[in-house]
Amino acid sequence: MATTTAATRNAQDPAPPKQPSAFEVIREDPYLEPFEQAIQHRTDVYSKWRATIDEHEGGLDKFSRGYDTFGLHQLDNGDIRYREWAPNATSAALTGDFNGWNREANQMTKDSFGVWECVVPAVKGQPAIPHNSKIKISMTTPSGERIERLPAWAKRVVQDVKVSPIYDAVFWNPPKAQRYTFKNPKPKAPRAAKVYEAHVGISTPEPKIGTYREFTRDVLPRIKDLGYNTIQLMAIMEHAYYASFGYQITSFFAISSRYGTPEELMELIDTAHGMGLTVLLDVVHSHASNNSADGLNHFDGSDHQYFHGGPKGRHELWDSRLFNYGHHEVLRFLLSNLRFYLEEYQFDGFRFDGVTSMLYTHHGIGTGFSGGYHEYFGPGVDEEAVVYLMLANTMLHELYPQVLTIAEDVSGMPALCRPVSEGGLGFDYRLGMAIPDMWIKLLKDGPGDEAWDLGNICFTLTNRRWKEKTIAYAESHDQALVGDKTLAFWLMDKEMYTNMSDLTERTPVIDRGLALHKMIRLITHALGGEGYLNFEGNEFGHPEWLDFPRQGNGESYQYARRQFNLIDDHLLRYKYLYLFDRAMNRTEDEFNWLSADQAYISLKNESDKVVVFERGDLLWVFNFHPTQSYADYRVGTDWAGEYRVVLSSDDKAFGGHDRVDKTVRHFTTPMEWNGRKNFMQLYLPCRTVQVLAH
Repeated sequence: MATTTAATRNAQDPAPPKQPSAFEVIREDPYLEPFEQAIQHRTDVYSKWRATIDEHEGGLDKFSRGYDTFGLHQLDNGDIRYREWAPNATSAALTGDFNGWNREANQMTKDSFGVWECVVPAVKGQPAIPHNSKIKISMTTPSGERIERLPAWAKRVVQDVKVSPIYDAVFWNPPKAQRYTFKNPKPKAPRAAKVYEAHVGISTPEPKIGTYREFTRDVLPRIKDLGYNTIQLMAIMEHAYYASFGYQITSFFAISSRYGTPEELMELIDTAHGMGLTVLLDVVHSHASNNSADGLNHFDGSDHQYFHGGPKGRHELWDSRLFNYGHHEVLRFLLSNLRFYLEEYQFDGFRFDGVTSMLYTHHGIGTGFSGGYHEYFGPGVDEEAVVYLMLANTMLHELYPQVLTIAEDVSGMPALCRPVSEGGLGFDYRLGMAIPDMWIKLLKDGPGDEAWDLGNICFTLTNRRWKEKTIAYAESHDQALVGDKTLAFWLMDKEMYTNMSDLTERTPVIDRGLALHKMIRLITHALGGEGYLNFEGNEFGHPEWLDFPRQGNGESYQYARRQFNLIDDHLLRYKYLYLFDRAMNRTEDEFNWLSADQAYISLKNESDKVVVFERGDLLWVFNFHPTQSYADYRVGTDWAGEYRVVLSSDDKAFGGHDRVDKTVRHFTTPMEWNGRKNFMQLYLPCRTVQVLAH
C-alpha cells in the first residue's frame, strides 16, 4: 500500500496535527514555543552531564561529597591525608606549624587528573598535625615560581591582624568531646517562606563585630517573636574584606571566623531549629574574590583553574573572578560546597546570590530587561551556568526533599522556578526585585504619595509568572547601605533624630512616615508574592544606613550595627513599627494569604486613592489619601455575610489614631459593586489599611 510523504502529499490535504511539547512549561506558556530548541538543548547538556557523573563518579550523591576526599582528613589510624586539585603546579608540599614550615618534609604526588595527595603519618597513634595549627600548600609553577596558598577545601581560616593582614588556614579537628552534637530535628519546609535576612556581624547595637553566640542569644528570640519562619544568613562564607558585605568570598568551605567557631554556628542553627525556624545560607557561587593571597584566584599559578581565563573570567564591575561552570572539577567543587553546608552545619537551603550575572554572558551589565522572551534565550545566555544551576537544584531537591532554594534574579527568566523535569531550572522561589526598586524610586524621585499611580503600584506587585513563586520585599539590604536610604529614612530622615520619641510632638513628617511605612509593607506582603522578606532592622524603621569599617570612615563600626536597643526603649516610636510587623506576620499565620491564589483587585481608585482586593479569604482596603477620610465608603466583595476587622494599621498600639473600631461588625448588601456580587460600607481613615475577615 502506498504511503503519503511530505513530498507527495496533496496540497489540499490537512497538515498533520502539531505534537504537544515535551516540556510542561511550553505547554502552559505558548509564548515559549519559538524557544523550544534552546530549552531542549540545555536539557540535553544537563542530561549529558548527569550521565557523565553517573558513569565516572557514581552519581550526584557521591560526586557532591568531594569534601569527604579533598582537603585534610584524619584517617582511622591517626594518619592525615591531604588532597588538592592543582593541575598547573609542577610540585606541591604540605607545610605548617607541624613540620616547621619545611617544604621538603611532606611532598605530594600528582595523578593524571592534576590531583595532588600526601599522607602525614600519625605519631604514636596521634595525629601529627595538631588541631587548630596553621597549614599551607606550597607549590611551584612551570616557570619555577614558588607560591603558597590556603587549601581550597579548608574548613577554617583565621586572621591575626597584629601579625599580618593575610589569612592563615588551620587544621580544624577538635577532639570528639568538643564537637557539637545537634539536638533538634530540622523543621519541615515552611508553607510560605517569611524570611528574616540577617548579618551576624552587624546584629548588635554595640559598635563592634557581633558573634554567633550573641546572635543566638539576642536575635533569634526576636525573629521568632516577629513571626518569621525562615532566617537567611548573609556573609557566612569566609571573606577577607569585611566591607564586601560577604560577597567577595575567599574560602568557600570556611565560615567567617570573625564571628566565632564552627561549633558556635552549629549551635545557632540548632537553636533556630528548636524554635521551628528554617535557616538558609546566602551562597555566592556567582563569582569569587580577586584576592590571590587568601582565595582561589591563581590558586595553582594559572589564570584558568577554577575560573575562565582572560576577560571571560572577570567581572568588570565587581572586580572578581567568574567560575568555569563547564569544568568537571569546578562542578565537583561547587556542588560539594552546597552539600557541605547542609551536612556539616545543617542549613536548610540557600539563597543564590547574583543569579542574573550567572545566567547571561553580559552579566546584566548595561542591559535593561524589557520582558521580551528573546532576551532569555540565544547567545546572551551562559548555558554552562544555566546547566550548573539545573544540576545544583536537582542534587539538592533529590537528596533533600525539604530543601529551599531562592534565586536572586532581576531579569525574570521564564521557568527559573519550575522543576528541571518540566523544562525549568529548579528553584523554589525568585526574589521580586522590581518591588523594592519601585518603592525607593517613588520615595526618592516622586511624585509625592498624593499623586502615586495606584494602578502601576498594583501592577508591579502582581506582575509575576504563573506557577513560579516570588518572594516580595519592600526594601533590600543594598538600600540600607551608605549612599542610599531605607524606606524609613526616605520618609522621615529630617526628624528621626529629634521627633521619634513619644515625649515630642507628633509632627506631620513623623505621622506620614509611620503610616506609609506600615501601608507599604502590608500591601507588599499581601500582593507581592508567595513569600515575604525583611532585612533586619527595617521592620522597625532603623534610623541609620549601613557603612562597614573601611579606610574612608577611619575603620569605624559606628554604622556597622543594628540598634535593636531602640525598640526596647518604650518612649521611642520605633516600637510601633516593630509591633505592626509582628502583627502582620502573625495574621498571615492565621489566614495563610501567602499560599493563597493571587489577589483579585476590585478597585484602584486614583482620585480617592483607595485600593480594594480579596486574597486568602480576607478583604483588604487601603486608603492612601494623605488627608481625605471617607465615611460609608462602598467596597465590593464576592463573599456575602458578616465581616470583622482583623488588622488595622491605625491601632494605637501601632502608632495610629484608633479611628477604626474593631468591635464593629460589618454586613454585606447583595448588589453588584465594582464587579463583585456584594458591597459593604466602611469608614476609611486617611493613610490607613484595614483587613477584614469574612
